[in-house]
Amino acid sequence: MTTTPHPMLSLAPEVREALAAGRPVVALESTIISHGMPYPANVAMAREVEQIVRDGGAVPATIAVIAGRPTVGLSDDELEMFGADGGIRKVSVRDIPHVLATGVHGATTVASTMRIAALAGIRTFVTGGLGGVHQGAETSMDVSADLTELSRTEVAVISAGVKSILDIGRTLEVLETLGVPVVGFGTDEFPSFFSRTSGLPVPMRVDTPEQVAELMHASFGLGLGVGISIANPVPAEHEMSHEDIDDVIARALAECAEQGVTGKDITPFLLGRLVELSDGRSLETNLALVRHNARVGTAIAVAYAATA
Repeated sequence: MTTTPHPMLSLAPEVREALAAGRPVVALESTIISHGMPYPANVAMAREVEQIVRDGGAVPATIAVIAGRPTVGLSDDELEMFGADGGIRKVSVRDIPHVLATGVHGATTVASTMRIAALAGIRTFVTGGLGGVHQGAETSMDVSADLTELSRTEVAVISAGVKSILDIGRTLEVLETLGVPVVGFGTDEFPSFFSRTSGLPVPMRVDTPEQVAELMHASFGLGLGVGISIANPVPAEHEMSHEDIDDVIARALAECAEQGVTGKDITPFLLGRLVELSDGRSLETNLALVRHNARVGTAIAVAYAATA
């Protein structure tokens, strides 16, 4: 299945050529670089993940907005800029028109990366963890746009589940209501980002990249109009126990409330505090799961392209 990229996008030459030839391309977000990890670990991670994708036989396409232009595929210098510049704006779908109109740089979230990837004709997207329903959302109504985007954009998103700082049970309920397939890759239990388990089952399971590719062809071919959440647990040797991470999360959430952090600032604040409160263990696990997602996502992209 090929799609002509939207004319408002700027595509790196290798990405454009790969898409035109029907070769596998893997979308990558830029918010994980600008707002998800400290510098310079964020830039090293971005370069390493792109190399993992190349080694797996696909073309990496890190997505961002550069000088008001949605850009699919960043140069090495651009990766450095998004990692080192602390003033890069965090851009979800609602922010895209304003960022384009004002001509500034923007780091794309899961939601906006999905949308731009789909406009480019890319169907496989690798990230760390999904956004979802925040703790206390029954009163704050703080629900990530990632869930809405999964309900309307035909892209398979490979992640280590929903970020542990969120309300995982309510997030899964919302995804069910929105009709989004949630699929465990080699697991019957939904992972919780830092840990392989959450105590909650996945609605369905697949065990190979080829099975995921068939699922994508079935969903996208029918025109169901929804994305697919592929939940890929962090490798066992790198996971954090629930006891360790839950205590750290509770402390970080308390600080968040005390300091009045709200909206799109919550996730980067919490992830940053988790690194500090866990003495760097959460960052090590985060890096490990992103690498693992990249390997699995690349294999899925290769399988999907082979059966297109």
